[in-house]
Amino acid sequence: MSKQPKHILVIRLSAMGDVAMIVPILRALNAQYPGVKVTLLTRAFFAPFFRDLEHVTVFPADVRGKHKGILGLFKLSTALKALGIDAIADMHNVLRSNILKFFLSSITFCQIDKGRPEKKALISGKAFQQLKTTHQRYADVLDHLGLKINLSSPIFPKKVTLNKKLHRLIELDSRPVLGIAPFAAHEGKQYPLNLMEEVITQLSKDFKIVLFGGGKKEIDILNKLESNIDHVINVAGKLSLNEELDIISNLEVMISMDSGNAHIAAMLGVKVITIWGVTHPYAGFKPFNQPDHYAMLANRDLFPQIPTSIYGNTYPDHYVEASGSILPNDIIAKTKTLLKGS
Repeated sequence: MSKQPKHILVIRLSAMGDVAMIVPILRALNAQYPGVKVTLLTRAFFAPFFRDLEHVTVFPADVRGKHKGILGLFKLSTALKALGIDAIADMHNVLRSNILKFFLSSITFCQIDKGRPEKKALISGKAFQQLKTTHQRYADVLDHLGLKINLSSPIFPKKVTLNKKLHRLIELDSRPVLGIAPFAAHEGKQYPLNLMEEVITQLSKDFKIVLFGGGKKEIDILNKLESNIDHVINVAGKLSLNEELDIISNLEVMISMDSGNAHIAAMLGVKVITIWGVTHPYAGFKPFNQPDHYAMLANRDLFPQIPTSIYGNTYPDHYVEASGSILPNDIIAKTKTLLKGS
């Protein structure tokens, strides 16, 4: 693009982790190009992710309601045209975003290269090597629009001062506060619950533990852990997304699967220990600005087909508890090491 855009439409409709991964990129864009305005097209639910970004406005996409189908996308395009957008950064590159770009064909656009051939090679075992990160793929889209983003010295928001409700809920005291998000979208990505309970029990002797999750089944499990273990607080199902972000910003460490909670914590500058089962950081989904050694990996000598898929949705039956090859004591030791500043 010969002329630097002044108002960009960024498209990323879902999923939670992928949307959260855009936050550090847009924060860098804000800092490095303060004259550039961004309209972010995403689900209304994700708007709190961008609450501290001065030049970013969220335009809620109602893809199940008024923006559903071809006619809905045409109505959406008409509303977007009225905003005076002069470039489109499609960070999603799916059928819906491609139809929308067709309706906005008069506007310059660039779309993400998802690297499907190299990801296919990775999961097939033909090329076991680190691929370009999703964060860099997002930045590359902006680069093609004339906005080269430097991610080497990231900035993060300050910790939020908790209001009385949140302060009372997590019973803040002198103990360091850790977050644990023990669930993932697919079972093969999830650390066995009996082992996670061991991790929680041991860490709760020295730290305050805040549990995160969602869905009735998960909340029931987390409530039982809260009832059975001292110094453990379950916040799942009790807070708005804004309130959860406030609490996450106050964590010393987040322990998470390869899931959205890892990316949410990382976008806030929190140290994140990730536990990997049938997926692998080489696919490019490691949380932002987290050193390699923060990732706890399943034993590939025992499970050589890892990564079995990019998103963890397919795997051989006996790989379902691959992450169980990571010892609880290793997770506990890693957590204590990070709390010492390493």
